[in-house]
Amino acid sequence: MEAKAIEKYIRISPRKVKYVIDIVKKKPVEEAIGILSLTPNRAAVYVKKAIQSASANATENFKEYKVAEDDLVIKEIYVNEGPTLKRFKPRARGRADRVLKRTSHITVLVSDENKKNLVKKGKKSNVKNKQSKKEAKV
Repeated sequence: MEAKAIEKYIRISPRKVKYVIDIVKKKPVEEAIGILSLTPNRAAVYVKKAIQSASANATENFKEYKVAEDDLVIKEIYVNEGPTLKRFKPRARGRADRVLKRTSHITVLVSDENKKNLVKKGKKSNVKNKQSKKEAKV
């Protein structure tokens, strides 16, 4: 089961939000919320809100399947650029510079795939890579 949440028109540059998103990609929801609670970044508040909204959507929309919040994993999380607000800043000699105030849209997709499978896949691939390196040396 998958659930989705979108935070729109956030007044932070997508580039700044991306740094926070990279911290919590492919992590369990509970772990991601814990990390974001301690992250001293303004974007962390909005990313955390989007993740909580997606997990609430999953538990509410799939009650008949008894989806627990403990089983949810962030399957996809990304940021898109929203509309840019254009403002002008007065400069010397009657000139003006344009100031671009960027906005973001954060999209979160959570799934109830087994956390163990995601972790095992990563470990198995590392073991295979190490074995193939050893074989290549011999």
